[in-house]
Amino acid sequence: MAPKTNTKAKNNFTFSQATEGFFLNATARGLSDATLRDYGNTIKRFSEFLGEDLPISGITTQHIERFLSSQGHLSNKTLLNYHTGLSALWTWATKEELVEKHIVRAIIAPKPEKREIVPFSENEIKLMLGSLEKSRAYTRPGKKLSDHAVLGAERSRAILLLLLDTGMRASELCNLDIQHLDIRAQRVLVMGKGSKERMLPFSARTGQVLWRYLSTRPGAEKSEPLFTTLDGRFRMDRDDLRRRLSIIAARAKVEGIQPHRFRHTFAIQFLRNGGDPYTLQVLLGHSTMEMVRRYLAIAQTDLERAHKRASPVDNWRL
Repeated sequence: MAPKTNTKAKNNFTFSQATEGFFLNATARGLSDATLRDYGNTIKRFSEFLGEDLPISGITTQHIERFLSSQGHLSNKTLLNYHTGLSALWTWATKEELVEKHIVRAIIAPKPEKREIVPFSENEIKLMLGSLEKSRAYTRPGKKLSDHAVLGAERSRAILLLLLDTGMRASELCNLDIQHLDIRAQRVLVMGKGSKERMLPFSARTGQVLWRYLSTRPGAEKSEPLFTTLDGRFRMDRDDLRRRLSIIAARAKVEGIQPHRFRHTFAIQFLRNGGDPYTLQVLLGHSTMEMVRRYLAIAQTDLERAHKRASPVDNWRL
């Protein structure tokens, strides 16, 4: 006879005890660092909202609804992340019999808003690349207008061109090791969402920039991160990347800087220059064509505008 489960003892698990078990399970399943960070952020915020360490079996749908409602200042995409993280926790807790039912499934998941896709212009990219070597001009008392050399210019140039030339995600860039890069073959191996690998090609120009950047790190091992913090001590993360891009954009006087805009720019330029949408889907690592269709719509609008400007029938008044 199978031993009886001590349901009462399991129902006494506090939220913090349950989340500890959840993260042990998530780590054992090999979930990505990015997913674990997202789950951690969600659970931390929900715990702060609760204010006390309740038994997880005593948490109700109303607790979840009030938590999500209190976060109304955030985007729907962020709220969806919170819903997904809590749903993952309750899926595990249900299987472990810590709770009787999956309370998060009773709550309709927020639909993320479709944000406007705004790629960089050629001029904006050139302004950023042109701002890497020198600081913005400044004055000091009794001195002429001057500037100074900026540290990490080759690193910044490699980051900009690799993002622009491959369309990889910010997290994929940050997770690259030197061994993932094959400069001679002009390709890089990235680990995408769901731990799915894909090989991305890049141009010879980007390869030259990567070679010059790596020449500034002569003793680096193949297993080391491709991009580190400026002091070289730690792997660059998404926050480091955003800060670096913000500094570059400020010097170049380019507004609306976000790592994802490089991905948008790659996709739209790929289609404008004759690339096919199915290849683009593979390069971007999308499981569906939904996002590619949005890029196609923008590229098609560009073609229609170009035709209107260049049409011989219209211009010759035929």
